Formats: sequence, structure tokens, C-alpha cells
Amino acid sequence: MKKLLLIVLAVMMAGGAYAQKIVGLSSKARAGEAAANSTYVNAVRKAGGVPVVIPMTTDDRQIDAILNVIDALIMTGGEDIAPLKYFGEEPHPNLGEVVPARDAFDIKLIRKAVEKGIPVLGICRGVQVMNVAFGGTLYQDIPTQLPTYAIQHSQDAPGSEGTHSITIDKNSELYKQVGKENIAVNSFHHQAVKDVAPGFKATAKSKDGCIEAIEMVKNPKVWGVQFHPEHLVNGDNAENFIGIFKALLQ
Repeated sequence: MKKLLLIVLAVMMAGGAYAQKIVGLSSKARAGEAAANSTYVNAVRKAGGVPVVIPMTTDDRQIDAILNVIDALIMTGGEDIAPLKYFGEEPHPNLGEVVPARDAFDIKLIRKAVEKGIPVLGICRGVQVMNVAFGGTLYQDIPTQLPTYAIQHSQDAPGSEGTHSITIDKNSELYKQVGKENIAVNSFHHQAVKDVAPGFKATAKSKDGCIEAIEMVKNPKVWGVQFHPEHLVNGDNAENFIGIFKALLQ
């Protein structure tokens, strides 16, 4: 961790890069690595920020040290979240891979970031972690649990392609960045926000009622989306989604 901090500081002080904002990326669980998909890295760079992957840990001092360096945080996508431990439900038969170490890391990381006033963007698993960390629940399996389930939420098309539409609350952070009330997004998930956490509100939904975005009511710089804008910034409508990442740097 100390070595990582030195690297971050070196990047900040490199020629011409001093004014650039540092965006932390929560790492996924991969044996022998502290990794985040390159799509997140590239999206942050396109927005003008400096991406830094945060290794998984539950050590308070190490997390605090990282949060004292970064300017914003992205909670990335990945595995399912343990339902019994984090929102009091027995595991559904279709529950996917669960990584206890990542659950503990993500929950602690996001709570501390919000406490410190750091802007946070949750993407896919990231928005689900955001909701659970502050008292919300999830649909563990949309096809079997969402009463109004009617559209495909796990597409076979490339990630840069929007395959279903969402409706966005005009009084939301997402609308400010996308600038459209209706837009097509991609979809790679079988879980979703069910009961919105206290202090948050749903700000976008798909046509079958699945929640596609939430934000903290008293702090709209803490928000998340169920779709993957880091893929969409590489598609034909990239200009509609790059603002999601630029907002972190403002």
C-alpha cells in the first residue's frame, strides 16, 4: 500500500499532471492481482482524470490513506453480494459467485468515502453495494423476483451498444450529465436495487420497472447506475455518457 501511495503522488507531481484529479477504482477479486477492467481506466482518462486501482483491504488506516489521496471514487462491477450477511435474505438458487473479502472491502470503502465527502459513482455491482451499504436490499435474480420483469437485462450485444431504454428523473444528477429523459443503455446484470436505501432515491428505471439509477438525496455527488457507462463511452453515442465521468472531476 505504501508503494501504491508513492506511485499516486508521483503521478500527481509529474510534469503537467499536477492539476489532474485522481479517481480511485475499487478492485475486483482476482487471484494474485489487484485489478479493475481497462474500460474503467480508459473512461476516467477520457474524462481527464488519473485512474488508480485500490487493492482490496479492510485495514482502516490503509483505506483512510488512499481516501486522503484520491479526489473521487468509482465502485466497479463484479460479483454478487452475500444476501444473508448484508441485507438479511437467504441466498436465492440463482445467486452467482460471492466473494466475502470483496464485500467487506467495498462496504467499508464506500461508507468511509461518503463520510469524508468524496464524490462516489457506483456502476453495476457498485450501485448495488451503494444501496446495501446504506440499508437497502436487492433483487437477487431479476428474472424470477422482479414482478414486472419483461425485458432482457443481460445482453449478448457488445457493451458499447445500448439495448434497452431507461427513463430518467429530470431532477437528478444522471439527467444533468446525460441531458436526456429517455436513452438506450447497455445491460449486464441479473441483480438490481429492490428497496432503495433510506436517504436515497431512485432516479431512473427501465420500461419493466427495474431501478437503473439511485442518488443520495442530501448529497447528489453520491450516486450510481446499473448500466455500464464505461463501455458506452466507446460507442456511437459516447458524448451522451462521458459527462458521467467528467462530473466526478468537477
